[in-house]
This record gives sequence, structure tokens and C-alpha cells, in this order.
Amino acid sequence: MAEEIKKRTNNRGVKKTQTKNTRTKKESLENKNMVTKKRPYKKKNQKKENTIFKKSKLKIIPLGGLHEIGKNITVFEYENEMIVVDCGLSFPEDDMLGVDLVIPDITYLEKNVDRIKGLVITHGHEDHIGAVPYLLKKINIPIYATRLTVGLIKNKLEEHKLLKSTKLVEVMQGQTIKLGNNFKVEFIRSSHSIPDSVMLGITTPAGTVLHTGDFKVDYTPIDGKLMDFGRIAELGNNGVLALMSDSTNSERKGFTMSESSVGEVFDKLFLHCTKRIVVATFASNVHRVQQIVNSAVKYNRKIAVCGRSMINMIETARELKYIDCPENIFIDIDMINNYTDDQLVIITTGSQGEPMSALTRMAAGEHRKVKITPNDLVIISATPIPGNEKFVSKVIDDLMQIGAEVVYSSLEDIHVSGHACQEEQKLIIALARPKYFIPVHGEYRQLIAHSETAQSMGIDKENIIMMTNGRVLEIGEDSAEFTSSVPNGRVLVDGLGVGDVGSIVLRDRQHLSQDGLIVIVLTMDSSTGEVVAGPDVISRGFVYVRESENLMDDVKAVVRREIKKCEEKGIRDWATIKSTTRENLRDYIFAKTKRNPMIIPIVMEI
Repeated sequence: MAEEIKKRTNNRGVKKTQTKNTRTKKESLENKNMVTKKRPYKKKNQKKENTIFKKSKLKIIPLGGLHEIGKNITVFEYENEMIVVDCGLSFPEDDMLGVDLVIPDITYLEKNVDRIKGLVITHGHEDHIGAVPYLLKKINIPIYATRLTVGLIKNKLEEHKLLKSTKLVEVMQGQTIKLGNNFKVEFIRSSHSIPDSVMLGITTPAGTVLHTGDFKVDYTPIDGKLMDFGRIAELGNNGVLALMSDSTNSERKGFTMSESSVGEVFDKLFLHCTKRIVVATFASNVHRVQQIVNSAVKYNRKIAVCGRSMINMIETARELKYIDCPENIFIDIDMINNYTDDQLVIITTGSQGEPMSALTRMAAGEHRKVKITPNDLVIISATPIPGNEKFVSKVIDDLMQIGAEVVYSSLEDIHVSGHACQEEQKLIIALARPKYFIPVHGEYRQLIAHSETAQSMGIDKENIIMMTNGRVLEIGEDSAEFTSSVPNGRVLVDGLGVGDVGSIVLRDRQHLSQDGLIVIVLTMDSSTGEVVAGPDVISRGFVYVRESENLMDDVKAVVRREIKKCEEKGIRDWATIKSTTRENLRDYIFAKTKRNPMIIPIVMEI
């Protein structure tokens, strides 16, 4: 019996051992199967992730800078995050009477301020940084820019008392920063008419966008810093989803001349010149100023600076070591009488003939510190911006009538553009090899010319996207389409007022400027409706009252007649009396004079 129990126990033990071994084998087989099963599971997971990835596209939303020159600002949006590139202004057109500046409408940014990760700036020109203070007054976001650009923005923020409350981050050319979870922005060294210009390599989960900012291809730049062609080509090899490229000079064939070519012309003009030299150029063109400095040093001349924007720019550029010069070469404008004409150069603003600029006031004999004489050589180192030709021509005429010698772009190659012509645009397209091409920064005809250049480079017409301000472009590897629109437009700055001058105010200003104003003042008894005093007629910009007494008497008679009609009809409502009087008086004046002045009836009641 004991033996039988022992036997059974042993059998059980064997069975147990066998079961354990079997389980171990089974588990190891299952583990193997699990390993093999995990791979397809991962793939499924990847497919799922890819499907999600494809659904999210990058939104590109220009709020300014298209079909216009200036006011450049673009929003890049991916899922719940946004970055803004540039925030510039433009200058008022001829019909914007009294307006100082034009800035973009940032309503869309105000509504989405919590999603904005930063404002990224390509370079320090007004059409790219001029509206920054106005933006910061509405939404406080961090700003990322290169050294000189940060210096110029600081000047603006100090004026607007915003410097302490603003986060300004200085970045280096070649540096990459991360903004939020979805944006990496690389600052790629570029060439333009101002130092520290960059292109932006904006990398998102949807792909990489190369934004050129303003650029030209200059193989002999003044500061010796060549555009980073290698990095642009590297991005092209890795795959550029879209290239957004400067279109300002897209109608011009060939290449833009190197900035250094202007230095040779300066040397030629300075050589053997015994006159005082006055040079007008763009305040922001630091490279041009450097070449004037080089020629002044070479020919032993001192430099005085005239014009507030020029003084600010040169002070900032010298402080940050972007202008290389001896310490004592610059003198105060008040010291110019201590030097002979052949020892002086005056650098001034006003190359566009702006009415209040330093050169325009010199030409009109109204400048307090600089009086132009026949012993002056005036060099206008700029070409007129379209629309400014008549202002520049007038300044040249006025200077010549004084007897000064004037050199301008028609006579010498005294100016070169800071923007790329067609051959340079082709080079960037060839290096970047984008899937989609988006021409930016220019009027419609310039965008069209740039798109034609892109087609000649082999980019499919269907992959060239013509954008307009406010339209939302959703772009991904598989497709690009316009989906919706956001608020956009222009906000007019007049003095301290921002946005309080609209189309109605401008229309009234135009009306007043063309036809003048007539004010009709009369006093009526509120109980009887009878005219107690008046009507009196005040005219401004319509006719000179003393020489048009008969017309003024006729106007008064018409007003009396209209009020009498209202009395007879029992009309006591002041608004009705005013509108009836205004309409009938307008018809009478037009019939008599063929003019249409603004008519303002003022009815006082007692």
C-alpha cells in the first residue's frame, strides 16, 4: 500500500514536471509569436499615425505684402500653434490725405493671441518692422531677430515706451530656434541692402517652407558675408515643401549689380572734387553709408549727418559695429561752418523727395542748418520709388536752380537695388527645388512675372500658388488648397490716432480738398419754427466771400425759401429741415457754379 502511494506520488511529480516543461515551451513559443506579431502591429500603428499626420496641414495666411509694396506680414499656423513672420508698414498713397502711415489689420492675431508662439523678423527695413510697436500695443508676444534688426526695433519700442514690457530675443545667422511643439525656424544668412538679413527655413510636421524675405545675390558683399548657398541647397536636397520668394524685381532680366560697384562710382565722384559733397540715400541702407564713409576716409573729409531717421540708423549701426570707421570722422551738423567745403560730406535723408525731408527743405532754402550753394555737389544715391518721380524731379530742379551740381541715377550708376532680378531668382529656385512655389512681396504684375520665371525652371503650373491677403492656404505633401479667409486690410495711422481714419473720413477729406465747404448758420424759435437770426453763410475753399457777394446773397435767399416751404408744410423736425435745405442748396450751387462743395447746415434753437 505504501509502495503504491509512493508510486502515485512519483507519477504525480513526473506529471507536474512534464506540465511545467510543456508550459515553459508553450510560453516560449507564444513569446516568439508575440515578437513576430509585434512587427505587423507596429506597422499598423504607423499607418494610423501617418493617417493622422496627413490630416494636419500647414496653414499659410498673408495679412499684408501681396498685390502691394510694403506692409509685409505672414502667419504660419499648424494645428493649435502659430508664428508670425515680419510686421511692416507701407506709406500712404496720394489719395490718403493727411495719413502718416499704413499698417496691417491684425484682428485675426488678436483673436488667436494665446496660440502665437513668436514674431520672427527677416531684416530691419520699415516694410518689415515698422508696424511692430502697433502690434505690441494690441498683443504682447516675443520677438526673434538678428542683432542689427533687434537694435533698430529697440529704437522704435523706446519711442513708443514698450521696450521694458517686450521680450526681444537676439539670434545669430545660422541658428535654429524651436517655437512651440510644431515649429523650428532656422535663420539662414542672406544678402540685402541692410546687414543681418536672413532667409527663414520653417520646419513643421507638414514639411519645410523656405521664406526668402527680401534678398539679392551679391557675390562681393560690402561686409564680406556671402549668402549661405550651401544651406539652401542642403534644404533643397532634404526636400522643400514650398518656397516663398521675394518678387520685387521679378520683371527685370539679368542680375542686380553688386553693392560694391557703387563704391567705385563714389570714389570717381570724390576724386579731385573741391566742392562740398551732399549725399542723399535711404536711411536704412547701411552698406551704402559704409561706402560713403570709405570714400570720405580715403579723401580726408569729415562727415555730418542730417535727418532724424539717418542719425538714428547710423548711431545704432556704429554702436553695434556694423559701420567700420575712424572714431573722429563724424562731426555734429552744427560744426560744418568750421570746415572748408572740400573737407566735408553731408549724408542726408530725402532721396525720394519727401515733402518734409532734409534734402527737400535744403532745396527749398528752408533748412535751418544747411544752405545749398553753387559750390555743392549733390549726389542722390537712390532711384525713385514708383509714384515718387515727380517729387524727386522737383527737388533736382530746385537744387539746379540754386546752381548746385546734381548727380542722380540717370547720369551715373549711383544706386543698385537690394532685390533680386530674374537670374538670381532662378538660382534660389534651382537650389531649393521646392514642390510648391509661392511668389510674395510685390504687386500683382510682379507676382505673375515671378511665377513665369518659376515655370521656366520646370515647376509645374499647378504647383505655383498665387496668394492674396487674407486667404488661408492649407498645404501638405499631397495637396495645397485655399479653404477660407480671415480679416485683413489696412489700418491708417494719422498722428496719434490708429484706425480712426477710415474710408468715410478719407472721402470727406477728398471732397473738402476738391470743392471746399459751405456752412449755413441760422437760429429758429423752437415753439413757432420761425427764423429769428440768419441765415449766415461761411465759405472755406469754395469761393472768396468778399468777391462773391451776389452768390452769397443768392444762397441765403435759397435757404430762406426752403425754410419757408417747411413752415408752410408744418415741418418742425430739425433733421428734415437740415436735409431738405442741404439737398436743394446743393442743386442750386451746382447749377450756378458746376461745383459740389460740402454743405453743413447748423440750426440753433431758442
